[in-house]
Amino acid sequence: MSKRPLIVIGGSSERSQETMGAFQEFPQVEACRLYSKFSARPSSIETIPSIIEKAVRSSIYGRPGACYVDIPADFVNLQVNVNSVRYMECCMPPPVSMAETSAICMAATVIRNAKKPLLIIGKGAAYARAEEGIRKLVERCKLPFLPTPMGKGVIPDNHPNCVAAARSRALQFADVIVLFGARLNWILHFGLPPRYQPDVKFIQVDICAEELGNNVKPAVTLLGDINAVTKQLLEQFDKTPWQYPPESSWWKTLREKMKSNEAASKELASQKSLPMNYYTVFYHVQEQLPRDCFVVSEGANTMDIGRTVLQNYLPRHRLDAGTFGTMGVGLGFAIAAALLAKARNTGQRVICVEGDSAFGFSGMEVETICRYNLPIILLVVNNNGIYQGFDVDSWKEMLKFGDATTVAPPVCLLPNSHYEQVMTAFGGKGYFVQTPEELQKSLRESLADTTAPSLINIMIEPQATRKAQDFHWLTRSKV
Repeated sequence: MSKRPLIVIGGSSERSQETMGAFQEFPQVEACRLYSKFSARPSSIETIPSIIEKAVRSSIYGRPGACYVDIPADFVNLQVNVNSVRYMECCMPPPVSMAETSAICMAATVIRNAKKPLLIIGKGAAYARAEEGIRKLVERCKLPFLPTPMGKGVIPDNHPNCVAAARSRALQFADVIVLFGARLNWILHFGLPPRYQPDVKFIQVDICAEELGNNVKPAVTLLGDINAVTKQLLEQFDKTPWQYPPESSWWKTLREKMKSNEAASKELASQKSLPMNYYTVFYHVQEQLPRDCFVVSEGANTMDIGRTVLQNYLPRHRLDAGTFGTMGVGLGFAIAAALLAKARNTGQRVICVEGDSAFGFSGMEVETICRYNLPIILLVVNNNGIYQGFDVDSWKEMLKFGDATTVAPPVCLLPNSHYEQVMTAFGGKGYFVQTPEELQKSLRESLADTTAPSLINIMIEPQATRKAQDFHWLTRSKV
């Protein structure tokens, strides 16, 4: 669903036992075919290299995706003559395709005629490594832009043309929107009213032809490699220079909305009351985060609010629950990012920001983190539940009315759970924090200590929620 290149190699029951009810016998190749670009079982040991080569090639050519290779159990101990194995060279890099020149000219004309233009930078742009070209386009034409969750960092979040703080206003009133590797799915409200103008013109830039025109008929389609297509657009604007007026009423509207939303967030962040709220927590975290760190995030409000406050300055440095909104992926993503940082010896830290419920899905991966001594700092934002929970007194009062199995809402978790003890159980550092000062101190110590992973269990107000004008992350997004 997230369109990432992935090779899955799975073991299966012996071929001689097919249809006999073998241990865990299942039509794995057929089952995976529905969800992958390529799914196959080698017919023999000799053909394994050719199948692997095709799986790798399929995963990275065109729009990237997952591929499955099935290895029967009886292959493990089979022996063959080495000369009979069909060895394959690694495939060529993915071919780079460009959009039609006429479509590029038409797109440039539509952009020039826009009264309220907007660029949306998706994770496809990050994968295509199009950051340099897109930044040049934004700065040369003075255009406002929005990143999608995993498009953050293609252009730094603190860039003056980033209008993420006025996201809904930008989407709702733009008359021309250029999509760079972003799909009009639930994350972007399908491109439909009332979230967009009924007559908004979309310019879709995508490597996948089947994606063009999904949900909304685009004004222009630019099929090709996003980096290459961006360079084509730049060449067009080089021939006939053009800039969107920085003092236009559209820019004024966006800046005013950004200013009011940022003021509301800062007001929440500055609150001194305890327990803390989300904005107070993320404000203090943001103050200390290294600019080159990898940010992994999952949860409900934790992921959604964290995305608006925690800044990304580099492309491909943010991982979250993705298009499918899957909970439980955070620690696995963090482990992968940390292994990469460790292998490259970059000294980069991985900051894994988890809601308490999201942490519960894969929390025991802390053992893996400690086993390999990975440079990960886990932040568990703990409100005793999913979206909202109860404090200790309210929980005790509720239990007077019956057993927890009958009276406790299923979204409520046990109050004040000490998740940091999961980390200390395996030899890492654990912190239980309740105040901004404790949070600042524990995060400072965790960032300074490169010898062991750590987990900071951050208690917040159980009834804490988003700003009044914000909406549920699964259906709507930031105003």
